[in-house]
Amino acid sequence: MVDEPVTVVISAKGWVRALKGHEVDASALQFKAGDSLHGTFACRSVDTLLVFGSPAKGSGRVYSVACSSLPGGRGDGVPVTSLIDLEPGTQPAHYFAGVSETTLLLANSGGYGLLAKAGDMHGRNKGGKAFLSIEEGERLLQPQPVLPAQTQVGCLAADGRLLVFGLDELKLQPGGGRGLTLMDVDAKAPLLSVVPFGAVLQVLGSGRGDKPKDETIKGATLAIHQGKRARKGRPVEGLKKVLRLLAG
Repeated sequence: MVDEPVTVVISAKGWVRALKGHEVDASALQFKAGDSLHGTFACRSVDTLLVFGSPAKGSGRVYSVACSSLPGGRGDGVPVTSLIDLEPGTQPAHYFAGVSETTLLLANSGGYGLLAKAGDMHGRNKGGKAFLSIEEGERLLQPQPVLPAQTQVGCLAADGRLLVFGLDELKLQPGGGRGLTLMDVDAKAPLLSVVPFGAVLQVLGSGRGDKPKDETIKGATLAIHQGKRARKGRPVEGLKKVLRLLAG
């Protein structure tokens, strides 16, 4: 197998392809009518694409696709569902492509989460691997790669509460499962977004008149939201509605 840089491109409707190199202009990518860009992953041809299925019957399955098997060229690619055998009643929810040693932070809307290596989720068959335990009504949040300089975790609830705690309060769980409680949430105000970060955090949302607005959380403001894992956190000031977190 040739080991070369590739960029995995995934559309909003789940069409996937792998373009050579990492200098891919996302704005120039073409898609079928009614489709658009979901995301890109700069990785290598020897890496694996992970497809996270939407939860079903309390189970969150992860499907593996070799990046070397993805179509390239100028075409639209192929539906990712043609490369895996999705569990009945589920759809692809999230994706990640990269080296197997990458640590991912996995969380669900019920407030639970865990750390695992990407390689822990690799499977050998198209039917995927049962890895996450998710209760009915909960949804899986976007998996987040953990970078070396990121030592904290930010958790944002739908009612605007933010909790920050040390990444060292979590542990690697190579066997998966439900994980540990990240934040004290409930069905009325579920966990909305979780990210690992260094010293600066951004909260995206809206302000007066529902105009898009974001708040930068750092220094003394960050200290207000710092606490221990599984606490409730404190409301973010200045936002009428919150959407998600970004590492600063």
